[in-house]
Amino acid sequence: MENEKNSNETTSSNSNANSISISISIVDPLSFKLLVSCPSALSPSQVSASFSADYDRVPHSDTNLENTISQIWEQRAQKNNSLFNGNKFRYGGYELQNGSGTHHEPHLCLHLGLTDYRTFVGTNLSPMWEKFLVPSEDDPIRCQHTSSPLGNGAVVETIDKKIIVLQRSNNVGEFPGHFVFPGGHPEPQEIGITSHQHGKESINKEVSREMFDSIVREVVEEIGVPASSLSIPAFIGISRRDLNVRPAAFFFIRCNLDSKEVQKFYSNAQDGYESTQLYALSMAELESMTSRMPGCHRGGFALYKLMVEAAKVT
Repeated sequence: MENEKNSNETTSSNSNANSISISISIVDPLSFKLLVSCPSALSPSQVSASFSADYDRVPHSDTNLENTISQIWEQRAQKNNSLFNGNKFRYGGYELQNGSGTHHEPHLCLHLGLTDYRTFVGTNLSPMWEKFLVPSEDDPIRCQHTSSPLGNGAVVETIDKKIIVLQRSNNVGEFPGHFVFPGGHPEPQEIGITSHQHGKESINKEVSREMFDSIVREVVEEIGVPASSLSIPAFIGISRRDLNVRPAAFFFIRCNLDSKEVQKFYSNAQDGYESTQLYALSMAELESMTSRMPGCHRGGFALYKLMVEAAKVT
């Protein structure tokens, strides 16, 4: 789900004192980086979260650059009265423990802070987004000044072995008309988080549960299938789009309906506004469509292929 419809990712310069200069990015919108790959497909018990202010965004030392965040938001708000500033979980890295010794199963701990849509628009989606980056091979350091809300996506496989892909509406702000997996964001407000809460021991468990609950919600809302038709999601990794350095966690979900039944449910999907058509594709068919997928979703497909290949070996 998106916080804004009919949005525009660039900000026009003007002649007043608050004008924002624009630099044209030459980053390939289809390119991506796999931040973490879990081809064994992790269950909810193998994924935890460390939710802390330690993983919040670090303000940039350039005051003028920081000020553009509010300037861009104000300009966007004037053009779009549906703009809503909701809280999001911020991706701050991870710790992966591969199964060894007495611990035979791998375990992933996600490092998550708190950010909001306003800061996302003003950093990751800013026409000057690259100025917020720090030269580093360490991704959390490189992106320490960006909002980097963690998105999510699901590779949903029907009982007749088809993968579900949606074509985005022309009404959405990012990548209109492109092909994507169903998804959106885990939502802090779903578990009552409005700020960093100290002394609440269960908060990390609730956050990790929201990682899995949220992707089921997104699939149900965007495809229209009942939650009872879906398997427990399996975490397969995190892909980051090179353009705007936007990260997304991907999950694999089996659906006990066939592709024709899914098509029928899609006609009544709650979030039908965001997409115009549903496709049920074989892996080969999907491979041929990846040139029309945003980078983070191309990365999601790469994670799925790694999972499939790993299953062949075992």
